[in-house]
Amino acid sequence: MSTISIKEDVKEELLKFASELQIRMRRRVDYNEAIHHLLMRRRKHPTLLREACATMPGVHDARRTLAEERKRDDERAERRLRH
Repeated sequence: MSTISIKEDVKEELLKFASELQIRMRRRVDYNEAIHHLLMRRRKHPTLLREACATMPGVHDARRTLAEERKRDDERAERRLRH
């Protein structure tokens, strides 16, 4: 067995999924089995996974704009500190 670290919100979602799985299977389900079911689901629908993980149109432009705005903010803050 191994130990993994997950954030609290992910743990809550995993617990909800495991609870739903327990209801469907009518028996106890541990985190390991819940994760296993999620992984099997991913294998059954690889195109959905690829689609969900795909970059959204325009994200590169948005990231570039955000980086430029952040740079201008940093320059303004630096000028204020100098004066």
